[in-house]
Amino acid sequence: MAKIYARSLAGKEIVTMAGTVLGELENIVLDPETGKLMDLLVKPDSELDPARYRKEGKLILVPFSSVCALKDYIVVDDKRTQR
Repeated sequence: MAKIYARSLAGKEIVTMAGTVLGELENIVLDPETGKLMDLLVKPDSELDPARYRKEGKLILVPFSSVCALKDYIVVDDKRTQR
């Protein structure tokens, strides 16, 4: 498996498997005790209803466990992203 560096993910668009744009990656949250990736902090797309998601300020939280693919976009399973 190829290495992926966090700085290469900054600004990537987050989309669902159905093609809905959630927004742009702002940061990544990890558990300091285990080092496990917990959430993606996402600047929501202007057309997205953020009420369906957990929030941190103006950003939405997308569980890292919902990530399906990392390439040109970060693809997530929307069934696992909502509250």
